[in-house]
Amino acid sequence: MDCKWMLAALITALPCTVLAAETDENRVAGGTVGGKLTFATDYVFRGESETLDSEVPVVQGTLGWTHDNGWYLGAFASNIKFQDPNLEIVTAPYIGKFGEIGNSGFNYDIMLFAYLYPGASYSNYTELWLRVSRAFDDLNLQLEVTPTLDDWFGVEGWKGINYALHPSYQISGWTVSGSVGYQDLYDSDDAAEGWAHWNLGVNKRFIGLDFDLRYHGSTVDEDHKVYGTQTIIFDDRLVFGVSKSF
Repeated sequence: MDCKWMLAALITALPCTVLAAETDENRVAGGTVGGKLTFATDYVFRGESETLDSEVPVVQGTLGWTHDNGWYLGAFASNIKFQDPNLEIVTAPYIGKFGEIGNSGFNYDIMLFAYLYPGASYSNYTELWLRVSRAFDDLNLQLEVTPTLDDWFGVEGWKGINYALHPSYQISGWTVSGSVGYQDLYDSDDAAEGWAHWNLGVNKRFIGLDFDLRYHGSTVDEDHKVYGTQTIIFDDRLVFGVSKSF
């Protein structure tokens, strides 16, 4: 089973490992080592600019290992920018398992993903990514349910669950992909509020590089309980990225 299909949905949410073609050089302990380096105009996560409204471009990297039986682990890192000056970089170790559900043609992917902020550990939190996907020739559909396992972004008592559908379609060497979802936030004081988010884009591999152009949007406006004074980071935006897998 190609792990690119299993990890494809992450591309619309956060940069992740896309393993290189298997060679003797990248075989380690019964698995394959690979990674990805990305340069982009912004880092948009569930509709939110992670660079304070595209104030700085981003450089992102992922290094991962995938065993032949479907277990995988790795780490992702990116520069970021928020109003909090201590939030300058995010590092994210992850571990997971993918495979087919019997002979049904449906695939599962379960992953623990920890968001760690050096210099701002009070913002650290962890999510459990639960995904089911099914390929129909060139069309792939993936359903995601992703709850937080501790306080969301370090805010005491706040919990979150992201629900999303990630379709992608291969056509004439191009990949058309998108995402539509809802990031739910809740707490006992009713101070939290979720939002809907979406993106749509195209990806093309050329001269050994992956080029991605993607439009992002959300429902956050001035009345939002959490981000009503920061709506600029949720403005609709077009993001261009170039990646190299190895």
